[in-house]
Amino acid sequence: MTYALIFLSGLMAIVMWWLVRQTVNVKPWTEQRSVEIMQGDGGLSLPSVKVGLGVFLAVATSLFALLISAYHMRMMGEDWTKLPVPRVLWLNSAVLILASVAMQRTRAAARQGQLERVKSGLIASGVLSFSFLAGQLWAWQQMDAAGYFVAANPAYAFFYLLTAVHGLHLLGGLWVWCKTTAKVLRGVEVGKVRLSVELCTVYWHYLLVVWLVLFAVLLHTHT
Repeated sequence: MTYALIFLSGLMAIVMWWLVRQTVNVKPWTEQRSVEIMQGDGGLSLPSVKVGLGVFLAVATSLFALLISAYHMRMMGEDWTKLPVPRVLWLNSAVLILASVAMQRTRAAARQGQLERVKSGLIASGVLSFSFLAGQLWAWQQMDAAGYFVAANPAYAFFYLLTAVHGLHLLGGLWVWCKTTAKVLRGVEVGKVRLSVELCTVYWHYLLVVWLVLFAVLLHTHT
């Protein structure tokens, strides 16, 4: 558990380093060009959008670190029961890894201006991400069918809480994915969605790392 907290702390440090890098390394003579190129993404400059994402990731990392810390402290209680981890979570983890890989390939296609590959990549990553969420609901159903209800034990409550918070973050990313995919399907130029694709890719990689940490934490206390 301590290793998970250290890892998340390191992840937050990386996010903050990335955030500072985006603000310090901006060149005034190139920023205006960035604004013009990225005008199709809500009129925000590339540095501004990246800074916004960096701040959000730092806050999200703090939230997950606090949840894991609370999980660790609550384990010390006498009423704590070892958590049975549904096997479907292994499959879900593999699906989320594939979604992250698909998003990375989409990012590469966007940089090369290949619209068809961007379309197929976005669709693939979206289908895989929704499949991951469906798999998480399936895990909830398995827990419920086995009698591991939310109010039955603090360990079960934390299982639902951790997976729900992560799922909500992924749903937020899918909202941006939906907007980007809709533009691509309408035939918008790749240059106008490239920024969205790049930020989605960073976000998907981040959520994958967070999920792997959460999964490791849950496995640490399984029966």
